[in-house]
Amino acid sequence: MSNTAWETLSDQAIAVSGIVYFLALLAHLVEWSALRGTVPVEVAAATASTRARSSEGSVAVATGPEDEAGAGTGTAESRQRVALFGRLGLLLTMIAAVVHLTSLVGRGMAADPNRVPWGNMYEFTISGTFVVTLMYLVLYRRFSLAWMAPIVVAFVLSMLMVAVIWLHSEVTPLTEALNSYWLVIHVVSAVIATGAFTLGGMTSAMWLLKNRKGDIATGPLARVPSLATLDRVSYRIHAFGFPVWTFAVLITGPIWAHEAWSSYWNWDPKEVWAFITWVVYAAYLHARSTAGWKGKNAAILALVGLATLWFNFIGINFFSTTSQHSYAESAPAIVQPVEASTPSLSAR
Repeated sequence: MSNTAWETLSDQAIAVSGIVYFLALLAHLVEWSALRGTVPVEVAAATASTRARSSEGSVAVATGPEDEAGAGTGTAESRQRVALFGRLGLLLTMIAAVVHLTSLVGRGMAADPNRVPWGNMYEFTISGTFVVTLMYLVLYRRFSLAWMAPIVVAFVLSMLMVAVIWLHSEVTPLTEALNSYWLVIHVVSAVIATGAFTLGGMTSAMWLLKNRKGDIATGPLARVPSLATLDRVSYRIHAFGFPVWTFAVLITGPIWAHEAWSSYWNWDPKEVWAFITWVVYAAYLHARSTAGWKGKNAAILALVGLATLWFNFIGINFFSTTSQHSYAESAPAIVQPVEASTPSLSAR
């Protein structure tokens, strides 16, 4: 296949993946709509326990419609509908992820010479969203993340739309500074950490939302785990992402900067905000594990970290005029020329 054919394949694959993600989102929205009138699993378990005690001779317990439907979790028909559309949404998400990966491979093969698909902001965006989807699928069973499905799919779909509409650019060869194995090491670790922090931030945001209703919230929120479970899952995901981010920001980043700019630290806005993000997440994990910061305070701090992360990724690109990271520009026409003595990194 020619480079043009590979690029066309990549563009078509990203469009198809967007359509499949949209279908997955619809399936999950139908799934959640079927949860109307249901009560949380915790409430259902408490009801079942109370009913068991009453059958042993304690006080009688009046049963409501939820009890008659089966342990307070909704009618058999609604449970069946939830399961059906949940499986359909998961299957569509997996198919979308495969097509999404095809787009990334096509993007890299379209370059001459072939390269990793991280040469500009468009490519970094579609790569980052793929990692978010991949991490969600990998952690789906381990952390019982079925409740997160519509949030993840909606986020990925929205970011793909932003990438295609505003950030899309032609495939070009990597600059000299990017033509380094440190590109793979640094960007892979940064993208993995970004995916983990994004999932952790979604969990923290859901904690704050459910905290307003309490663990006895009904309807779609009944599908969301208890506040204690959300807090624990958020902590574990952030604890995984933090050392990976540390490796990307404090180890591979400075090494690559020294190779490109002959200096480990240049006070570049990207570097500064990456370090700020590291400090916020370090404070979150330290307070969460030593100071007993759980629940609301921890969730808010995690979202502050997520805000700094995505501001570093997007905001700096549009508000800073001094950054040496040229992948901020989404269109080649506005890329400023770079002197040979100060090579610019396109993806850090």
